[in-house]
Amino acid sequence: MITQNYIDFFKALEQNNNKEWFDKHRKDYEDEVRKPFIQLVDSVIPGLMEIEPSILPDAKKSLFRINRDIRFSADKTPYNLMMKSGLSPGGKKSELPGFYLGIGADYVHMGGGLYQLSKDALRNVRLLIASNTDEFLNIITEKDFVSKFGQLQGDQNKRIEPDFQPVIEKTSYILNKQFYAMAKVPTSDFINESNQAARLMQYYKAVQPLHSFLTNAF
Repeated sequence: MITQNYIDFFKALEQNNNKEWFDKHRKDYEDEVRKPFIQLVDSVIPGLMEIEPSILPDAKKSLFRINRDIRFSADKTPYNLMMKSGLSPGGKKSELPGFYLGIGADYVHMGGGLYQLSKDALRNVRLLIASNTDEFLNIITEKDFVSKFGQLQGDQNKRIEPDFQPVIEKTSYILNKQFYAMAKVPTSDFINESNQAARLMQYYKAVQPLHSFLTNAF
């Protein structure tokens, strides 16, 4: 389970985001952060496989590195301030729809969808939406989806190919470059959940119909 010790570690890391401090507290990271996070992902995988059997059921392989990629960033702090996991049929870096979990000191982020798409994959998703616009809109305006996530998220293009232009009148989401739903709850509340995996599954079940729809583009 995620506990107050998890929160305390990331609060301290935020104030001491350097290799010397991290190395000194590496055992705390392993015991209070990494292991509980993996255990939580492990505990949610059986529920995910009931609604999406094709996901890659490996908690450790789903983890994103705690080390930041600072090669092209003005921010040179070496560590991320949350643990992150991505579970999809193709693994965490797949283009296929996947479930996401990110937990830092302040918030738990959970949801899913499509985030990184190649040019061809994006066109295929837009073709799918253009051909099935009403079905798509029904999914993202469904009561449980809206109550959990509010609305679909993703950056948008300012311009789009002419053949998609008429779809804009029905939904501006055709302009999206990403198609994902994300919710967040305070970590301070989440650590008091008696069944943290069950809480996460409420959100993953709400996003699963969007997964099923988007998978038809691949």
